[in-house]
Amino acid sequence: MSEPKAPTPAPGDTYKGWLFKWTNYIKGYQRRWFVLSNGLLSYYRTQAEMGHTCRGTINLATANIAVEDSCNFVISNGGTQTYHLKASSEVERQRWITALELAKAKAFRMQAESDDSGDDSTSPGGGQGSGSRNSEVQSTLRTLGSKVEDLSTCNDLIAKHGSALQRSLSELEGVRLGGETSEKIRQVTERATLFRITSNAMINACRDFLALAQAHSKRWQKALQAEREQRVRLEETLEQLAKQHNHLERAFRGATVLPSSKSNPAIDSKGPVPVKGDVSDEDEENEFFDACEDVQEFITVPADPKYHRRSGSNVSGISSELGMDDGTTSLDEQSLGSNPESPQSREVVPVRKRRSRIPDKPNYSLNLWSIMKNCIGKELSKIPMPVNFNEPLSMLQRLSEDLEYYELLDRGAKCQSSLEQMCYVAAFTVSSYSTTVHRTGKPFNPLLGETFELDRGQESGYRSLCEQVSHHPPAAAHHAISERGWTLRQEIALASKFRGKYLSIMPLGSIHCIFEKSNNHYTWKKVTTTVHNIIVGKLWIDQSGEIDVVNHRTGDRCHLKFAPYSYFSRDVARKVTGVVTDKDGKAHYVLSGTWDEKMECSRVMQSSRGGENGTDGRQKTVYQTLKAKELWRKTPLPEGAENMYYFSTLALTLNEPEEGVAPTDSRRRPDQRLMEQGRWEEANAEKQRLEEKQRTVRREREREANHNGSPAEEVKEPADKALIEDSISDSPLKSGHQDNYKPMWFERQVDPMTGEPTHIYRGGYWEAKEQGNWDSCPDIF
Repeated sequence: MSEPKAPTPAPGDTYKGWLFKWTNYIKGYQRRWFVLSNGLLSYYRTQAEMGHTCRGTINLATANIAVEDSCNFVISNGGTQTYHLKASSEVERQRWITALELAKAKAFRMQAESDDSGDDSTSPGGGQGSGSRNSEVQSTLRTLGSKVEDLSTCNDLIAKHGSALQRSLSELEGVRLGGETSEKIRQVTERATLFRITSNAMINACRDFLALAQAHSKRWQKALQAEREQRVRLEETLEQLAKQHNHLERAFRGATVLPSSKSNPAIDSKGPVPVKGDVSDEDEENEFFDACEDVQEFITVPADPKYHRRSGSNVSGISSELGMDDGTTSLDEQSLGSNPESPQSREVVPVRKRRSRIPDKPNYSLNLWSIMKNCIGKELSKIPMPVNFNEPLSMLQRLSEDLEYYELLDRGAKCQSSLEQMCYVAAFTVSSYSTTVHRTGKPFNPLLGETFELDRGQESGYRSLCEQVSHHPPAAAHHAISERGWTLRQEIALASKFRGKYLSIMPLGSIHCIFEKSNNHYTWKKVTTTVHNIIVGKLWIDQSGEIDVVNHRTGDRCHLKFAPYSYFSRDVARKVTGVVTDKDGKAHYVLSGTWDEKMECSRVMQSSRGGENGTDGRQKTVYQTLKAKELWRKTPLPEGAENMYYFSTLALTLNEPEEGVAPTDSRRRPDQRLMEQGRWEEANAEKQRLEEKQRTVRREREREANHNGSPAEEVKEPADKALIEDSISDSPLKSGHQDNYKPMWFERQVDPMTGEPTHIYRGGYWEAKEQGNWDSCPDIF
């Protein structure tokens, strides 16, 4: 079906037509209907959409138009909007370029006139002032134009007389002394005089032009500054309106997620959260979760005032109902925010002064897509990455960062009630994600046999050891013990997939926390981490999923829910909710907060069915709770953290050199050290050397295994599909490790609590450190 030929654009006309627009690497160029009108370029899927659905608009006043080849051109506003367009022919492309340039010039003039009229509107006689200002601007432009023409004329004259003077000088060099000498000298003098006069005229014209431009530029700069200030005021007003609107909606629904909060803390204190851009046809490819209006499975409301006026005997009755002794101080009877043992108020005098800064991150540019386009569908651990995408810490050090808020376990060890202790363990579980909110860098993959110790015995009362116990699949074992009565151990294997637009990281394996005094044994698993905008846009991280923290001795359970980010949700971003129940399923505490800021705990006084219906048609549970108490709050990042990979105070010290550590410690890894120092090219070369060395050692280990006649230990690369299916359905730790390798400090056992094969600390590391005996450690660096 033939289409009408687009008319040749004329100044001020609306221009329409079909163009091909780049959408993504899967669909490529797609045919779209573009409309150019009033300095705005808009596009639609079809002509029929013009009346109701605009897929995107770009303002040409501030746009840059660039021609790539005979049919392709690019329009960008210097920010997030960039249109890669292709015309059907070179003639059609030129028509569009002409129309766009005319529309851009007109839009720029209109914007300048609008700015001038805006300045005049603040003075008396707004209408007359606007007309006067327009006349003044036109007069100034005409004057500047005439000065530019004078400069152009003087430039031509200088070029002309300069060439003549050069010829005369050349002729003078070849003249013999005699009668014609005086004539040549006279010609040179005349031309030199003309050149001097013209140069003086050029200098004067430049001085006039510069003075005139400076006089008017001050006025235009003042107008621009006023416009910027007005824009900031409008943005602040809009933000305040959004807060008030959100608060009113919550009040109208008659239910609150955070009972003790008077406002929305996520909006007040959080950093930027992902926002949706223009409504375009590319949105059908974006990953958005379903609206979270009914995801919450319960509602909390303030408890009846009668619960706050109970007699002493009634309070004792409640305490005994929760399994506490009469003399025990409960969560509701103490202010956790002011607890002298809390992470925020406790004063710790360090034995040694730890560093508080590392070299700033260099600003090296790299094309991510050129590396990632060949890695779609592969496991992350098998993708060779330059250090440009890393942060100068290993995965073992990142695992040790789970202990950043170890004080929560210290306080939990002092609890006599297992239900209270569960609240602290749940808060500790959430706190381990707080360091990831801005950490978009990838940690270094540990080498097989690499270790990392974190000895904070004198400062904080705990010691921690990590070891990379398997390479395929990658798995790390971690063991931490505190003199204050708790032990933490875990083995984490990562199943990760790159899907083009986002990266999913699924930690596999259980985390164990054992309290010596009560013999309470808690286990839980980690949620899925998703890195969005891998190809286009600013990287941002989300945590989503559910965690069940189980006390295997008492049967108590805490069900935590990490709500995925949704553009359509009215809830706070990064929200976490949870309910602590006993072995009979009775709720005792409600937890609420965000995984990047704080967690609060409210004691349940009564529960009932009612409230809003959930997505499955069932009624939600309504909990009447006492005033919430703060369990945990994130410690602010150190000053200048944005230039130091957004490291926390603890993370800044993890790679600090220390004497006496094992030769396999991550602090001794050369490529990681070079990256921290900003020597990225050397770090990339060193990283390749270490990886090749590891491959060589692995091949030698395979040959020895085959020579010794142990085919069961044959190292075989699993297919990506089989690996990820096994990872999701069951832990890869159950099927046995692929590497014929025996770890130094951990031994493989069947966990008596979960029945999973896991690596448990065998002992001997700290004794070897005291003796300085590292003879049995492998040479991996």
